[in-house]
Amino acid sequence: MVLAYQHSSGDIVTDASLPITGVDSSIHFLQAAYQRSFGLFGRSANIQLSLPYSDGKTEGLVENEFLTRETSGFADTRVRFSINLKGAPEMDGAGLRALRNDPRPIVGASLLIQAPTGEYESDKVINLGTNRWSAKPAIGVIWPIKPTWLFEFEIGAWLFGDNDDFLGQTRAQDPLLSTEFHLVKRIRPGFWASLDANFYVGGRTSVDNEDRGDFQRNSRVGATLVFPIKGRHALRSSYSTGAVTESGGDFEIFTMSYLYAW
Repeated sequence: MVLAYQHSSGDIVTDASLPITGVDSSIHFLQAAYQRSFGLFGRSANIQLSLPYSDGKTEGLVENEFLTRETSGFADTRVRFSINLKGAPEMDGAGLRALRNDPRPIVGASLLIQAPTGEYESDKVINLGTNRWSAKPAIGVIWPIKPTWLFEFEIGAWLFGDNDDFLGQTRAQDPLLSTEFHLVKRIRPGFWASLDANFYVGGRTSVDNEDRGDFQRNSRVGATLVFPIKGRHALRSSYSTGAVTESGGDFEIFTMSYLYAW
């Protein structure tokens, strides 16, 4: 179980591909997530359900008109399924401890589905929900450098359905290719820190088949720290900021999470 608080400030909206310029936002997120690990076809797997709540204020220009929007309510629900394809078979607690003591390369795959459950008003540009289905398939690798140093890499792509009620028009978006990199230092079981970076490209939008000038080629960098408390409890904090920004995405994020495992 994860309970998380996140604060985002800068050039950010709940849907980063909206046709808004000069954005200045301050958004608070609360998120509850439940994750269950299990064995599937002899491999270790898990499924996670997360529900975010958002409260914030956004200012920006839409077709040279200055707008202010305050939003509060539930955003889109996400479900993510992951399975390890190589290096991490189905195991119990003892097997997991043995893997941590003698790590080996792991290859996994995941599928994230975002459902249009968030609050949405068709006459507003800025909304909590996106009014469309989205999916992100991905492949990831964990490569041990040393027993206490790991390199993680993921490549995936966001695929977007159409929003057929965007100010009375249909809004579409091209796929968005994304990559993530993490250099992880394991300090002791459950206690670790990482340096993080990502890069994403694509995602141009169109409204009624008219292309927008919002092709993304952006990168972010950050850091994460997880600290265990009495075995089954842990705190996780992370921070990230924009490194390269060509279209939107120049914002800061601070997150603090509480995790409980049983």
